[in-house]
Amino acid sequence: MKNLTTIADLRDLRKGWRQAGKSVGFVPTMGNLHNGHLQLVREAKKHCDVVVVSIFVNPMQFGANEDLDAYPRTLEADQQKLMSLAVDALFLPTADIMYPKGLDQQTFVEVPGISDVVCGASRPGHFRGVATVVTKLFNMVQPEHAFFGEKDYQQLQVIKALVEDLSMDIQIHGVPTEREASGLAMSSRNGYLSDEQRQTASTLNALMLSLRNDILQGERDYTALEAKYSTSLNDAGFTTDYVSVRHARTLQNATADDQDLVILIAAYLGKTRLIDNIQVHLS
Repeated sequence: MKNLTTIADLRDLRKGWRQAGKSVGFVPTMGNLHNGHLQLVREAKKHCDVVVVSIFVNPMQFGANEDLDAYPRTLEADQQKLMSLAVDALFLPTADIMYPKGLDQQTFVEVPGISDVVCGASRPGHFRGVATVVTKLFNMVQPEHAFFGEKDYQQLQVIKALVEDLSMDIQIHGVPTEREASGLAMSSRNGYLSDEQRQTASTLNALMLSLRNDILQGERDYTALEAKYSTSLNDAGFTTDYVSVRHARTLQNATADDQDLVILIAAYLGKTRLIDNIQVHLS
């Protein structure tokens, strides 16, 4: 596995792959890798001749009171995991490389509408940061395929939209959420949870499945369901950010006529913000 720290070295390597006719798969990450990330790599290897992973903790997508400085950084362990999967290249840019003029002078990419709801409403500017860094990384790596986890469902829809809107020749693959035995969606932020909080955290998935079942059984008053399950989360020990039933593609509030839905949930355990989602297909 080649460890690359400059755009020039990355482009030299990419040029050789292109000349050899090799397809490139890309997995952008912020490090602290768990099996969810590794599943993205495994999926990339199924589709592509070579695989590039990036690790960059992106300051543009963190709010003023969020955990940028505390975000776990485990580079040596991450490198070992990626080498075990025979990743071809690991790109490790610094903030100076990604944002040489600083964040205030950086040209940005913003996907309207879909970026402003649910997590976007709770974290203003977050998806601007995501869209900007992903666009820059796509331009650097120039992959034919890119792989993202469905756990960050809204992020996945934002990236699909920007690729379509900016006419990028990249196929975006959504990879199903990897879960712990308790049902908790794997996340780098799970490491912040105490043992007691981990036990409580499994309730998030159980309540989400219960909400999905209510919809499949014919419930269509989504506002009432959202209120009911927000209360259930709070009663279980969470501080609910939102429980929301949305149209699966547009992320607008679901109507009784919509067939393809997604349940999106965000809630805090202590200071740790957890998110999860599940799709619901009605016939």
